[in-house]
Amino acid sequence: MMFTLSSEQTDLAGVLHGFLAAGRTDLGSLGLDEVTDPVDLVVVFEEVGHHAVPGPLIESLAVLPSLGSGPGSVAFPPHVPHAVEADRYFLVEGDTLHEASPTAELQSVDPSRRLVELSAGPVVATEVPAARAFDLGVLTCAAQLLGLGRAMLEMTTAHAKARVQFGKPVGQFQAVKHHLANVLVSLELARPLVFGAAVTMTPRDVSAAKVATSDAAWQAARVALQVHGAIGYTSEHDLGRFLLQTRALRTAWGSPSMHRARVLEAL
Repeated sequence: MMFTLSSEQTDLAGVLHGFLAAGRTDLGSLGLDEVTDPVDLVVVFEEVGHHAVPGPLIESLAVLPSLGSGPGSVAFPPHVPHAVEADRYFLVEGDTLHEASPTAELQSVDPSRRLVELSAGPVVATEVPAARAFDLGVLTCAAQLLGLGRAMLEMTTAHAKARVQFGKPVGQFQAVKHHLANVLVSLELARPLVFGAAVTMTPRDVSAAKVATSDAAWQAARVALQVHGAIGYTSEHDLGRFLLQTRALRTAWGSPSMHRARVLEAL
C-alpha cells in the first residue's frame, strides 16, 4: 500500500521540521491545536517523534481536542491509567470526561515524561467520543514512534559512517549494513500501516499500526545502541533521549500485547 502526502501535508512537515530543528518546542504558536484530521496529526507527530519533543503532546494536541477540551493531560483507564505531567488534568471514565487532580507522582523510564496518578473531580462533559479519542491517542503515539525510529536510524547511519575501526568505517562491515537495512525495512513496512489507519480510523487498523511501529522503533533502538557502543549508554549523548522516549511510548496508550489481542479480536 502506497500513501502519498498532499502538498499541504508536505508543507506542514517541512515547516514543523524547521521549527523543531531550530530548538523551538512551543508548538501552540503554530496553531497545531487546531489540526483535527488524523492524517495531518500523523504528519505532525512523526516530526514530533523525529525530534524527541517531550511533554503531553499526544494528550494536548490530539486526544483532548477530540473530546472538546484541552490543553492538558488525560488518563484513560484501564489502558492509560496515569497521565503525563501537565498544568491541567482530565480523566475519562466510560463516556464521561472529568476534571482531575494529581494525587501522586510516579517514576517513569523517561525522566522528561513524568507520570501522575489522578483522582476524578467534577464532570466536564458526558457522552464524549471516548473510543475515537482513545484511538487518536494510539494513532499519534504510533506516529511518534515512527519518527523516533527514523531519527535513530539516521543517527546510527551517520555514526557508522564516521566511526573507524580496523582502518575503515564500521558502516562498511556487512553485519552492520544488515542491521541497518533490517531497521529500514521495518520502518518502511510500518509507515503505510500508520497512514492507512489514519484514513480508516478502525480499531483494528489503529492497533496494527501501534504494534508495527512499537516493534520497528524498538528494533531501531536496539541496533542504535549496539552500533554506537558504550557512548550510547551515556546521558551526554543525544541518542539517550530517543532511547528513553521509545521505551516509554512502546507501552504507552496500550501495550503491544493488548493491541495484538485487539487485532485478533477484529479478524
